[in-house]
Parts: sequence; structure tokens; C-alpha cells
Amino acid sequence: MILVYTHKITPRVRYTFKHIFTRILSVEVDFTSKVEKFVAHNGPKMSYTTIPLGKEFFVKSTNLLFEQGISDIDIEVSNWDGIPCFFYQGVKSTIPFDIFSASFFLITRYEEYLPHIKDVHERFPANQSLAFQNGFLEKPVVDIWAYKLLDSLKEKFPDLEHGSQDYRFISTIDVDNAYAYKHKSVIRAFGGLFKDIYNLHFMKVFDRIAVRFNLKKDPFDTFENIVKLKNKYDIKTIFFFLISDYTSFDTNVSAFKTKFRLLIKDMVDYARVGLHPSYYTMQDVEKLKSEKERLEGITNMPIFRSRQHYLRFSLPETLQKLIDLEIHEDHSMGYASHVGFRASTCTPFYFYDLDFEIQTPLKIFPFALMDTTLNDYMKLTPKQSLGKINDLYNEVKKVNGTFITLFHNESLSGYSRWKGWERVYESMLKIVTK
Repeated sequence: MILVYTHKITPRVRYTFKHIFTRILSVEVDFTSKVEKFVAHNGPKMSYTTIPLGKEFFVKSTNLLFEQGISDIDIEVSNWDGIPCFFYQGVKSTIPFDIFSASFFLITRYEEYLPHIKDVHERFPANQSLAFQNGFLEKPVVDIWAYKLLDSLKEKFPDLEHGSQDYRFISTIDVDNAYAYKHKSVIRAFGGLFKDIYNLHFMKVFDRIAVRFNLKKDPFDTFENIVKLKNKYDIKTIFFFLISDYTSFDTNVSAFKTKFRLLIKDMVDYARVGLHPSYYTMQDVEKLKSEKERLEGITNMPIFRSRQHYLRFSLPETLQKLIDLEIHEDHSMGYASHVGFRASTCTPFYFYDLDFEIQTPLKIFPFALMDTTLNDYMKLTPKQSLGKINDLYNEVKKVNGTFITLFHNESLSGYSRWKGWERVYESMLKIVTK
């Protein structure tokens, strides 16, 4: 256990120190604002304040963890032994940066509360983030800083007791389109057929007809293969099902189709299942509630995991709505356009609501990469994609983090724009479970 002295114990202080010490480093932490208690403590201890009390392990603090609300912050990123860091505090501090304020800024997504230009889907763009602009988006710097802090503490306190979180891998599968052609309405089937004919996509015309007449398996029906790979590599797998009414952005099979409902029930038997709230739920709590109840009606069990479709969420409103509906896990923390660590950590953390200055019960599971990012946005080949996956995996493994990936059932098909991707998913599993 380590005792932390600070001049004021705030919710922000507790939240940040708990994430770094308890969740990342597996070190018990306690707090005091009484100098006499701190001086009398014989075990490992450190102070986090503006002026050291003596010659203790001292981290000079900025004001961020002692403030309330949002303010514009001037940040200058510099170098700490080859690792990007900010909130430089000088040589009088035992470590030269206030990594606690820096970590709080990153994992709360503080910058997403500040004025910014949204993208076409009303999302916070990756290229406006501090991490992207300073070249550390693909590094879980919060975890890296935590281990650098631990090394410094162990130099002063060789007997400091700490555990070690285990590296974990979680495979998540978004089901935006369970089937390419099967179980679609007659209107959608004919509309798609005429569109393919008009665009001279004659192979798709043939496939569409063959699938409709059961002469060929639907190319997006890769669920049996996903389950086989789950069992073969013994990995945790979560399916997020889009079950909304049809819109131009939500094009899955109707949730009232018997075959689709049976598919969802089957996946409940083999893996974990979560909700994929539709495009317009970002601001519509009634629509979100309706979809959650619809999925619970199919699975006959409470649904407490979700990931926003198109990764559309607004801080803090969308996450507050999830909490109100008793969602305990959100898996939306990542970017569509870039791989990497949106919150700069690969350790799941609790959402801190800057509106109310409280740690909420909603646990955020940040993912590191998405198949459509690699293929559609970054235009990487399957071989190049595996190289990028391996780089991100190594970053997570070095800090014993949780490596979370996002694939779609479509990308395992090798069909249409996924040609050549048939073996990427299994090749990835070989990398991340070795």
C-alpha cells in the first residue's frame, strides 16, 4: 500500500490515482491531507501538492485535479525518456511531469468537452486530438507513464508491494449486416437487385439470386466460423447486434425476422451479446431504450453492454443516457478513421462525468483497432494490416493491458470489398494469443 499526501482530496484526485495505482499497477493506495499522518507513516508514501514537505517522493501538481468544470488548457507536449508527456513540472519534482493531471485529461476525454469541429457524422475527429497531433495516438501513454512511475517508486521503496494485471485479449464483433442478401424484405431485395444491374455488378446479381434460392450460402453468414475460432483460440468474444428499425444508416435485417432472432439466441449460447445502438440513438434516449428492450426480449436476459453504431457518441450526454438505462459497459471508445488509443490507455476505466464531477458506474472498454479503419480509411492491404495489428498488440503487451479489437462478420467473408481478408481475423488471433 502507498499513502498519498495531497493538500486537498478531490473526486478527481481519487479517480486518477485509483486508475493508475489500482487498475494499472495493482498497488493499493490511500490518501491523507494531514501532514502529521503522512510523516508518521513508515511505509511507501508520496506527496502530490505544490511544495514538498521535506525530502519525500514528491510529484509537483498542476491545478487540474483541484478544479471543477471545464477550462481551456494550454498544453505543450515534450519528451520524457523517449515518451511523449505533458504538464512539465521541473527538476524539483521527483518525476519531471505531473502524469496524474495528464492522465486525467486524456482518460476523461477532457478535450472533447472543449469547442471543436465535428466530422460529417457529428463525431470528435481523431485529427483534432492531442494524441494525433503529437504523434502518440498509437501508444497507451497513460499505462507507460504508470510503469515509469512504478520504476521510480521502487528505487526509493524497494519493498513496495504491487501485483501485476494480466494481459487480456477481447474480440468484439459488430453485426451491422447479419446477411448480405438473405431475409431482407421483398422491396429491399428488388431494390438491391436493380441497383446491381444498373451498376453492372453482374457477379452480385448472380450471388443475390443464388442466395435467395438457397443455392449458395449468404457471404456475410460467418458466425459459425467466428464461434469455431473463438473455441479454437479460447478467446473472449462479444457480439454487438444492430436491431433498430431500418434507416439509411441502419440496414440490418429486421429484428422481427425469425431467422435473425434465432441467430441472436444462438450467439447467446456461445458468446457474450451486447447492444449496437443505432445511428440516431446518440441524442434519442427513447429510441435507445426501445432497442435495448427489443434485444432483451429476444435474448430473455438483461443487456448491459453496448457500442454505438458508427461510434457516434457525444460527451457526456450519450454516456449519461446509457447509465440511466443501466448499461454497465460501453465499447465505443475508439476512432473510425485511425487506429490507436483514443483515451491513451489500454486498461478499462470508469467514465468520469465532468458535468457532475463524479466517477460513474459505467466502465469504458477502449478498443485499439477496427477492420474498416484498416481497410476503408487507411487503405491497407491484409498483409499491411497484420503488421499494424502486431505493432498495436506489442504496445499493449508491454504494459500488460487489455487488447480489444473490433471486426465485423462481413470482413471474414472475403466478399466484395473484403476480398483477400478471409484469413486476416484468424491470422490476428494467432498473433494476439501467442
